[in-house]
Amino acid sequence: MQFIKTPIQDLVIIEPRVFGDRRGYFMESFKKDEFEKHVTAVEFVQDNESLSSRGVLRGLHFQVPPYTQSKLVRVIEGEVLDVAVDLRKNSKTYGQYYSILLSGENKRQLFVPQGFAHGFVVLSEQAIFSYKVDAPYAPEHESGIRWDDPELNIDWKLEASEVLLSEKDQELPGIKNFQSPF
Repeated sequence: MQFIKTPIQDLVIIEPRVFGDRRGYFMESFKKDEFEKHVTAVEFVQDNESLSSRGVLRGLHFQVPPYTQSKLVRVIEGEVLDVAVDLRKNSKTYGQYYSILLSGENKRQLFVPQGFAHGFVVLSEQAIFSYKVDAPYAPEHESGIRWDDPELNIDWKLEASEVLLSEKDQELPGIKNFQSPF
């Protein structure tokens, strides 16, 4: 595996080694000792998976203390634009975002540590998105930042008219009025 630093501290791209032949491919998607050596110590407690169609945007989500979550995200099938926003109040990159194309083809993964809002939008006809988390889902501690916040100015690679949101995500506030608990 190759571990690639991003411009935002602690946000790491993981590129697994993929062994392919006429039968298909094999790869290790997670190896605890390598991950801890190159990224951080983490205890993942839950794996999640979603299927979404083109234009579905999920995010920008996070959980507040004491149920903050780190995530290791990847795409099994299809292509998404994955976005992480730094919400750590003492970070030099507070309020900045990083985006990356994740696909079933490139097999890249992104480690999103605690203190980040996270979201993705599906660019292919559909996508299967998978992720590990280090804390269970706690709906009473769930929060988010508006996907189209002008302060963030995220280029989602789709027109706003193509984006499909949940009712909950349509009501999220912007970052301007956000008081970071991180």
